[in-house]
Amino acid sequence: MNKAELIDTVQTDLGPECSKAHAERVVNTVLTSIGRGLIDDEIVQLIGFGTFQVRERKARTGRNPQTNEPIEIPASKSVGFRPGAKLKETISA
Repeated sequence: MNKAELIDTVQTDLGPECSKAHAERVVNTVLTSIGRGLIDDEIVQLIGFGTFQVRERKARTGRNPQTNEPIEIPASKSVGFRPGAKLKETISA
């Protein structure tokens, strides 16, 4: 499912009084709020769905695959997702 399909699903679920533009605003607001929550708190927990969390990656030494020379890979941050019990149950059903 891509973002456009998600917007269509939200519009359908909200009923005939919901326009596509309104459904798009709803989806964009939720995604923006998750992003802000990760920036502010570094964790966003949606009970029953899962947890988004900022994870630290340590600096490390890697290899350039073309020249096989060692390169330094700097420390960075990434976002991880851990599914909740209800989502796991839904997927495995």
